[in-house]
Amino acid sequence: MTEIAPSPVTTVMRALADPTRRAVFERIFASDEISVAELTRGSGVSQGAVSQHLKTLKAAGLVAERALGRNVYYRADPRGLEPLVTWMDYYGVFWRDRFANLRTLLKDIDP
Repeated sequence: MTEIAPSPVTTVMRALADPTRRAVFERIFASDEISVAELTRGSGVSQGAVSQHLKTLKAAGLVAERALGRNVYYRADPRGLEPLVTWMDYYGVFWRDRFANLRTLLKDIDP
C-alpha cells in the first residue's frame, strides 16, 4: 500500500503547529538573515533541536539557507506561505458570504 504525500497546505500547517518551530520561524522572519548559532541563543533549546526545526521548515518551503564557510544562514521564504494563504482565502469567502447573509437577515428582522 502506498502512502499519499500530504498536501502543501498540510505540510505548512504541520511545520507551523509546533510552538518552538513557530518561534524559530518568527525569529527568522523578523531578520534579514540569521545563523543557527544566533537562533540557538535565547531559544531555550539545543542547537541540535534548532537544526531539526530548521530542517522541517526548509522541507515545508518556509525558509531558505545559505552556507558561508562553517556557518549556515537562514532567511524566510514568503512563497512557502502561499498554500496557507490560498487555503485561508478559500474559507474567507465562505465566512464573508455568511456574514453578508447575517447582515441581510438582521436588517430584515429589525429594519
